[in-house]
Amino acid sequence: MKRFERLGQIRRLDPVADAPEIYRLSTAFEFPWDYTRALELALYRTYAVPSIGRLLARTAELTERTQKRYDDTALLLDTVVEHGFATEEGRTAIRRINQMHRSYDIGDDDLRYVLCTFVVVPRRWIDTYGWRRLSRHEVMAAAEYYRTLGWHMGIPDIPKTYEEFETLLDSYEQEHFGWDEQSRTVSDATLDLMASWYPRPLAPLLRTTTLALLDEPLLRAFRYTPPSAATTSFVRQAVRARGRLVRLLPPRRSPHFARQNREIKGYPDGYRVAELGTRPIPGLRGCPVRHHDASAGGTVD
Repeated sequence: MKRFERLGQIRRLDPVADAPEIYRLSTAFEFPWDYTRALELALYRTYAVPSIGRLLARTAELTERTQKRYDDTALLLDTVVEHGFATEEGRTAIRRINQMHRSYDIGDDDLRYVLCTFVVVPRRWIDTYGWRRLSRHEVMAAAEYYRTLGWHMGIPDIPKTYEEFETLLDSYEQEHFGWDEQSRTVSDATLDLMASWYPRPLAPLLRTTTLALLDEPLLRAFRYTPPSAATTSFVRQAVRARGRLVRLLPPRRSPHFARQNREIKGYPDGYRVAELGTRPIPGLRGCPVRHHDASAGGTVD
């Protein structure tokens, strides 16, 4: 197979009717490493919205069980990519996602924004660091894929095109990004998790490297001191160089899914999709996280 042969295959498919297949080819064959990094960044961005960051902090899922939360999120989302919406595995994964979301008070606006990050952040990452830019077919298919996922999740008023996803993401971040101490705690825990995947002496270097890949609005929201301009330039050029190197390699002949990633640490003996994720507290009705009501000066369930 020649380097651009699969891109030709993608362009012969319909970006709407064949969106799941195009998205699978793009994520599992063309850009598996880039999509992993981009979707990590997509989820990370959401912490800078205080309503999301505070909820995640209060559940303790991303501060006390960070690796498990990372594993479960990646595996559930990728199960749908690997098996499709109509399969038993795909339906089970979506069911678990919905069961977890229904356990908490999550607004439709926040859910819609998270969906936007899955569409927009990978496109921007790959166009900057990938071995080639995403084709229009891939961009349209990604938007349609996440429209379908959002429909299965019951999210209302989902954008119809990539451009609408992008506009919503940018406006939502401009309006809602901001400092929150609990959000910063979730961010720190996530950076610590990423550093833990490598030898301990490298942790400070890896943290600096990660910060160098963040944009200014994210750094400002979390109140991180930006790395020096020289460090930021070096890190970003190094990631771009990786993309240029990949371009020279033979195309991938077998798919690579999230379950094969070395960062998935929590299931060395395998897992069942139906058992992934958090579980509602037996007998508890309503959101298990207590929320501060500033107007009443107390908390409400």
